[in-house]
Amino acid sequence: MLGRIIFAWWKGSKLDCNAKQWRLFADILNDIAMFLEIMAPILPICFTMTICISNLAKCIVSVAGGATRAALTMHQARRNNMADVSAKDGSQETLVNLAGLLVSLLMLPLVSDCPSFSLGCFFLLTALHVYANYRAVRALVIETLNEVRLSLVLKHFLQRGEVLDPTSANQMEPLWTGFWPSLSLSLGVPLHRLVSSVAELQQLAEGHQEPYLLRWDQSQNQVQVVLSQEAGPETVLRAATHGLVLGALREDGPLPRELGKLRSQVRAGPNTESWVIVKETHQVLDELFPEFLRGLQDAGWETEKHQLEVDEWRATWLLSPEKKVL
Repeated sequence: MLGRIIFAWWKGSKLDCNAKQWRLFADILNDIAMFLEIMAPILPICFTMTICISNLAKCIVSVAGGATRAALTMHQARRNNMADVSAKDGSQETLVNLAGLLVSLLMLPLVSDCPSFSLGCFFLLTALHVYANYRAVRALVIETLNEVRLSLVLKHFLQRGEVLDPTSANQMEPLWTGFWPSLSLSLGVPLHRLVSSVAELQQLAEGHQEPYLLRWDQSQNQVQVVLSQEAGPETVLRAATHGLVLGALREDGPLPRELGKLRSQVRAGPNTESWVIVKETHQVLDELFPEFLRGLQDAGWETEKHQLEVDEWRATWLLSPEKKVL
Protein backbone atom coordinates (compact mmCIF):
# COMPACT_ATOMS: atom_id res chain seq x y z
CA MET A 1 0.00 0.00 0.00
CA LEU A 2 2.82 2.39 0.85
CA GLY A 3 4.54 1.53 -2.42
CA ARG A 4 1.37 2.38 -4.36
CA ILE A 5 1.02 5.73 -2.58
CA ILE A 6 4.69 6.67 -3.00
CA PHE A 7 4.77 5.72 -6.68
CA ALA A 8 1.61 7.72 -7.41
CA TRP A 9 3.13 10.76 -5.65
CA TRP A 10 6.52 10.33 -7.36
CA LYS A 11 5.51 9.58 -10.93
CA GLY A 12 1.81 10.39 -11.16
CA SER A 13 2.26 13.59 -13.16
CA LYS A 14 4.45 11.80 -15.72
CA LEU A 15 1.98 9.04 -16.58
CA ASP A 16 -0.09 11.25 -18.89
CA CYS A 17 3.00 12.71 -20.57
CA ASN A 18 4.60 9.36 -21.42
CA ALA A 19 1.59 7.04 -21.45
CA LYS A 20 3.04 4.64 -24.03
CA GLN A 21 6.34 4.19 -22.17
CA TRP A 22 4.68 3.65 -18.79
CA ARG A 23 2.12 1.26 -20.28
CA LEU A 24 4.89 -0.95 -21.63
CA PHE A 25 6.77 -0.58 -18.33
CA ALA A 26 3.69 -1.79 -16.41
CA ASP A 27 3.31 -4.85 -18.65
CA ILE A 28 6.95 -5.86 -18.25
CA LEU A 29 6.91 -5.25 -14.49
CA ASN A 30 3.79 -7.41 -14.18
CA ASP A 31 5.62 -10.27 -15.91
CA ILE A 32 8.55 -9.83 -13.52
CA ALA A 33 6.17 -9.96 -10.55
CA MET A 34 4.66 -13.23 -11.81
CA PHE A 35 8.15 -14.68 -12.29
CA LEU A 36 9.02 -13.84 -8.67
CA GLU A 37 5.84 -15.58 -7.50
CA ILE A 38 6.81 -18.71 -9.44
CA MET A 39 10.34 -18.64 -8.01
CA ALA A 40 9.27 -18.03 -4.40
CA PRO A 41 8.60 -21.72 -3.49
CA ILE A 42 11.91 -22.70 -5.10
CA LEU A 43 13.78 -20.34 -2.74
CA PRO A 44 12.19 -21.02 0.69
CA ILE A 45 14.87 -19.02 2.55
CA CYS A 46 13.87 -15.80 0.74
CA PHE A 47 10.20 -16.69 0.40
CA THR A 48 8.78 -13.78 2.42
CA MET A 49 11.07 -11.19 0.82
CA THR A 50 10.34 -12.50 -2.68
CA ILE A 51 6.58 -12.39 -2.16
CA CYS A 52 6.79 -8.86 -0.71
CA ILE A 53 8.80 -7.60 -3.69
CA SER A 54 6.36 -9.30 -6.05
CA ASN A 55 3.37 -7.65 -4.39
CA LEU A 56 5.12 -4.27 -4.38
CA ALA A 57 5.70 -4.63 -8.12
CA LYS A 58 2.03 -5.53 -8.65
CA CYS A 59 0.96 -2.44 -6.72
CA ILE A 60 3.10 -0.26 -8.98
CA VAL A 61 1.61 -2.07 -11.98
CA SER A 62 -1.91 -1.31 -10.75
CA VAL A 63 -1.11 2.42 -10.56
CA ALA A 64 0.87 2.73 -13.79
CA GLY A 65 -1.30 0.31 -15.77
CA GLY A 66 -4.62 1.74 -14.59
CA ALA A 67 -3.59 5.36 -15.15
CA THR A 68 -2.13 4.81 -18.61
CA ARG A 69 -5.08 2.65 -19.57
CA ALA A 70 -7.38 5.59 -18.82
CA ALA A 71 -5.14 7.94 -20.84
CA LEU A 72 -5.06 5.59 -23.84
CA THR A 73 -8.81 4.97 -23.60
CA MET A 74 -9.33 8.72 -23.84
CA HIS A 75 -7.11 8.77 -26.93
CA GLN A 76 -9.12 5.96 -28.54
CA ALA A 77 -12.49 7.58 -27.79
CA ARG A 78 -12.61 9.43 -31.12
CA ARG A 79 -16.33 10.22 -30.80
CA ASN A 80 -16.10 11.35 -27.16
CA ASN A 81 -17.41 7.89 -26.25
CA MET A 82 -14.94 7.10 -23.49
CA ALA A 83 -17.47 5.07 -21.46
CA ASP A 84 -18.33 2.96 -24.52
CA VAL A 85 -14.66 2.28 -25.32
CA SER A 86 -13.91 1.48 -21.67
CA ALA A 87 -16.85 -0.94 -21.43
CA LYS A 88 -15.89 -2.79 -24.61
CA ASP A 89 -12.26 -2.91 -23.52
CA GLY A 90 -13.40 -4.49 -20.26
CA SER A 91 -15.49 -7.03 -22.17
CA GLN A 92 -12.54 -7.89 -24.38
CA GLU A 93 -10.34 -8.41 -21.33
CA THR A 94 -12.97 -10.65 -19.74
CA LEU A 95 -13.15 -12.77 -22.89
CA VAL A 96 -9.37 -13.14 -22.98
CA ASN A 97 -9.28 -14.12 -19.29
CA LEU A 98 -12.00 -16.71 -19.89
CA ALA A 99 -10.04 -18.19 -22.79
CA GLY A 100 -6.90 -18.18 -20.64
CA LEU A 101 -8.74 -20.02 -17.86
CA LEU A 102 -9.94 -22.75 -20.23
CA VAL A 103 -6.48 -23.20 -21.75
CA SER A 104 -4.88 -23.34 -18.30
CA LEU A 105 -7.27 -26.12 -17.22
CA LEU A 106 -6.16 -28.14 -20.25
CA MET A 107 -2.46 -27.45 -19.62
CA LEU A 108 -2.40 -28.14 -15.87
CA PRO A 109 -2.12 -31.96 -16.19
CA LEU A 110 0.82 -31.49 -18.58
CA VAL A 111 2.88 -29.12 -16.47
CA SER A 112 2.02 -30.06 -12.87
CA ASP A 113 4.66 -32.81 -12.66
CA CYS A 114 7.35 -31.05 -14.70
CA PRO A 115 8.67 -27.75 -13.24
CA SER A 116 11.18 -27.28 -16.05
CA PHE A 117 8.42 -27.55 -18.64
CA SER A 118 6.36 -25.03 -16.62
CA LEU A 119 9.23 -22.53 -16.64
CA GLY A 120 9.79 -23.12 -20.34
CA CYS A 121 6.15 -22.37 -21.11
CA PHE A 122 6.26 -19.30 -18.88
CA PHE A 123 9.33 -17.81 -20.59
CA LEU A 124 7.94 -18.54 -24.05
CA LEU A 125 4.55 -17.01 -23.34
CA THR A 126 6.12 -14.06 -21.49
CA ALA A 127 8.34 -13.29 -24.46
CA LEU A 128 5.29 -13.44 -26.71
CA HIS A 129 3.38 -11.19 -24.30
CA VAL A 130 6.12 -8.55 -24.19
CA TYR A 131 6.49 -8.58 -27.98
CA ALA A 132 2.73 -8.24 -28.50
CA ASN A 133 2.52 -5.35 -26.06
CA TYR A 134 5.50 -3.65 -27.69
CA ARG A 135 3.84 -3.89 -31.11
CA ALA A 136 0.54 -2.64 -29.68
CA VAL A 137 2.15 0.40 -28.05
CA ARG A 138 4.26 1.08 -31.14
CA ALA A 139 1.09 1.10 -33.28
CA LEU A 140 -0.40 3.99 -31.28
CA VAL A 141 -0.42 7.33 -33.11
CA ILE A 142 -1.01 10.15 -30.60
CA GLU A 143 -1.56 13.57 -32.20
CA THR A 144 -0.74 15.62 -29.09
CA LEU A 145 2.83 16.64 -28.31
CA ASN A 146 4.76 15.52 -25.27
CA GLU A 147 8.39 16.48 -24.66
CA VAL A 148 9.85 13.52 -26.56
CA ARG A 149 7.64 13.93 -29.63
CA LEU A 150 8.13 17.71 -29.62
CA SER A 151 11.91 17.20 -29.46
CA LEU A 152 11.83 14.82 -32.43
CA VAL A 153 9.63 17.10 -34.53
CA LEU A 154 11.62 20.23 -33.65
CA LYS A 155 14.97 18.58 -34.39
CA HIS A 156 13.72 17.49 -37.82
CA PHE A 157 12.35 21.00 -38.46
CA LEU A 158 15.62 22.71 -37.51
CA GLN A 159 17.69 20.35 -39.65
CA ARG A 160 15.46 20.04 -42.75
CA GLY A 161 12.85 22.77 -42.50
CA GLU A 162 10.00 20.22 -42.50
CA VAL A 163 7.56 19.16 -39.78
CA LEU A 164 7.09 15.46 -39.17
CA ASP A 165 3.53 14.16 -39.26
CA PRO A 166 2.16 12.34 -36.18
CA THR A 167 2.59 8.88 -37.71
CA SER A 168 6.30 9.38 -38.47
CA ALA A 169 7.04 11.01 -35.12
CA ASN A 170 5.26 8.27 -33.16
CA GLN A 171 7.23 5.63 -35.05
CA MET A 172 10.47 7.38 -34.05
CA GLU A 173 9.47 7.91 -30.41
CA PRO A 174 11.63 5.77 -28.09
CA LEU A 175 9.72 3.36 -25.87
CA TRP A 176 12.65 2.24 -23.73
CA THR A 177 14.78 5.37 -23.25
CA GLY A 178 12.11 8.08 -23.16
CA PHE A 179 12.24 8.30 -19.36
CA TRP A 180 15.59 10.12 -19.16
CA PRO A 181 15.84 13.06 -21.61
CA SER A 182 19.23 14.72 -22.01
CA LEU A 183 17.72 18.16 -21.33
CA SER A 184 16.03 18.83 -18.01
CA LEU A 185 12.97 20.93 -18.87
CA SER A 186 10.75 22.21 -16.04
CA LEU A 187 7.59 24.13 -16.95
CA GLY A 188 5.49 26.09 -14.48
CA VAL A 189 8.08 26.44 -11.69
CA PRO A 190 7.70 29.04 -8.90
CA LEU A 191 9.29 32.44 -9.53
CA HIS A 192 11.76 32.25 -6.64
CA ARG A 193 13.56 29.35 -8.33
CA LEU A 194 14.53 31.64 -11.22
CA VAL A 195 15.25 35.00 -9.64
CA SER A 196 16.30 36.32 -6.27
CA SER A 197 16.30 40.07 -7.05
CA VAL A 198 14.47 42.66 -9.13
CA ALA A 199 17.55 43.06 -11.33
CA GLU A 200 17.48 39.37 -12.30
CA LEU A 201 13.76 39.61 -13.03
CA GLN A 202 14.36 42.59 -15.31
CA GLN A 203 17.10 40.69 -17.16
CA LEU A 204 14.77 37.76 -17.91
CA ALA A 205 11.81 39.97 -18.88
CA GLU A 206 13.81 42.39 -21.02
CA GLY A 207 13.40 42.45 -24.80
CA HIS A 208 10.28 40.28 -25.25
CA GLN A 209 6.55 40.29 -24.61
CA GLU A 210 6.05 36.54 -24.13
CA PRO A 211 4.05 35.52 -21.03
CA TYR A 212 6.81 33.31 -19.69
CA LEU A 213 10.27 33.74 -18.16
CA LEU A 214 13.01 31.26 -18.96
CA ARG A 215 16.33 30.53 -17.29
CA TRP A 216 18.98 28.23 -18.73
CA ASP A 217 21.68 26.61 -16.64
CA GLN A 218 24.34 25.71 -19.23
CA SER A 219 26.49 23.66 -16.86
CA GLN A 220 23.66 21.26 -15.97
CA ASN A 221 21.75 21.70 -19.28
CA GLN A 222 18.66 22.60 -17.26
CA VAL A 223 15.85 24.89 -18.40
CA GLN A 224 13.31 26.29 -15.95
CA VAL A 225 10.25 28.24 -17.06
CA VAL A 226 7.93 30.50 -15.08
CA LEU A 227 4.51 30.87 -16.71
CA SER A 228 2.28 33.91 -16.54
CA GLN A 229 -1.37 33.87 -15.54
CA GLU A 230 -2.25 34.50 -19.22
CA ALA A 231 -0.20 31.55 -20.52
CA GLY A 232 -2.29 29.19 -22.63
CA PRO A 233 -1.44 25.97 -24.52
CA GLU A 234 0.32 27.87 -27.32
CA THR A 235 2.49 29.74 -24.81
CA VAL A 236 3.41 26.50 -23.06
CA LEU A 237 4.25 24.97 -26.44
CA ARG A 238 6.48 27.94 -27.34
CA ALA A 239 8.19 27.84 -23.93
CA ALA A 240 8.93 24.13 -24.34
CA THR A 241 10.17 24.76 -27.89
CA HIS A 242 12.38 27.56 -26.56
CA GLY A 243 13.91 25.24 -23.99
CA LEU A 244 14.53 22.50 -26.56
CA VAL A 245 16.14 25.04 -28.93
CA LEU A 246 18.56 25.98 -26.15
CA GLY A 247 19.33 22.31 -25.66
CA ALA A 248 19.98 21.95 -29.40
CA LEU A 249 22.70 24.60 -29.13
CA ARG A 250 24.78 22.11 -27.14
CA GLU A 251 24.27 19.26 -29.61
CA ASP A 252 25.63 18.46 -33.06
CA GLY A 253 23.72 18.70 -36.31
CA PRO A 254 22.70 21.42 -38.76
CA LEU A 255 20.82 24.47 -37.49
CA PRO A 256 19.38 27.60 -39.12
CA ARG A 257 21.89 30.39 -39.62
CA GLU A 258 20.72 32.49 -36.66
CA LEU A 259 20.94 29.55 -34.26
CA GLY A 260 24.31 28.53 -35.73
CA LYS A 261 25.77 31.86 -34.59
CA LEU A 262 24.40 31.34 -31.09
CA ARG A 263 25.84 27.81 -31.02
CA SER A 264 29.27 29.29 -31.75
CA GLN A 265 28.86 31.68 -28.82
CA VAL A 266 27.81 28.85 -26.50
CA ARG A 267 30.74 26.64 -27.52
CA ALA A 268 33.21 29.53 -27.26
CA GLY A 269 33.07 29.28 -23.49
CA PRO A 270 31.35 30.76 -20.47
CA ASN A 271 32.05 34.34 -21.55
CA THR A 272 28.48 34.83 -22.81
CA GLU A 273 26.02 34.75 -19.93
CA SER A 274 23.02 32.46 -20.24
CA TRP A 275 20.45 35.25 -19.98
CA VAL A 276 22.01 36.94 -23.03
CA ILE A 277 21.61 33.73 -25.06
CA VAL A 278 18.02 33.38 -23.81
CA LYS A 279 17.25 36.96 -24.87
CA GLU A 280 18.66 36.40 -28.36
CA THR A 281 16.78 33.12 -28.81
CA HIS A 282 13.57 35.01 -27.97
CA GLN A 283 14.23 37.17 -31.02
CA VAL A 284 14.98 34.13 -33.20
CA LEU A 285 11.78 32.40 -32.08
CA ASP A 286 9.73 35.49 -32.96
CA GLU A 287 10.33 34.53 -36.59
CA LEU A 288 10.86 30.77 -36.24
CA PHE A 289 8.01 29.69 -33.96
CA PRO A 290 5.02 30.98 -36.02
CA GLU A 291 6.31 29.01 -39.01
CA PHE A 292 6.86 25.95 -36.82
CA LEU A 293 3.37 26.26 -35.32
CA ARG A 294 1.75 26.49 -38.76
CA GLY A 295 3.74 23.44 -39.84
CA LEU A 296 2.46 21.50 -36.81
CA GLN A 297 -1.14 22.36 -37.58
CA ASP A 298 -0.77 21.54 -41.29
CA ALA A 299 0.86 18.18 -40.46
CA GLY A 300 -2.10 17.14 -38.29
CA TRP A 301 -0.83 17.86 -34.76
CA GLU A 302 -3.28 19.13 -32.14
CA THR A 303 -1.82 22.41 -30.84
CA GLU A 304 -4.85 23.42 -28.76
CA LYS A 305 -3.77 20.90 -26.14
CA HIS A 306 -0.58 19.08 -25.23
CA GLN A 307 0.89 16.37 -23.01
CA LEU A 308 3.80 18.38 -21.67
CA GLU A 309 4.43 18.11 -17.94
CA VAL A 310 3.48 21.50 -16.50
CA ASP A 311 3.42 22.40 -12.81
CA GLU A 312 0.63 24.60 -11.45
CA TRP A 313 2.70 27.63 -10.43
CA ARG A 314 1.86 30.94 -12.16
CA ALA A 315 3.20 34.47 -11.73
CA THR A 316 2.51 38.05 -12.80
CA TRP A 317 5.11 40.64 -13.79
CA LEU A 318 5.32 43.91 -15.72
CA LEU A 319 5.97 43.75 -19.44
CA SER A 320 9.25 45.00 -20.85
CA PRO A 321 8.93 48.83 -20.95
CA GLU A 322 10.78 49.17 -24.24
CA LYS A 323 8.10 47.11 -26.01
CA LYS A 324 5.13 48.15 -23.93
CA VAL A 325 1.90 48.35 -25.92
CA LEU A 326 -0.77 50.83 -24.80
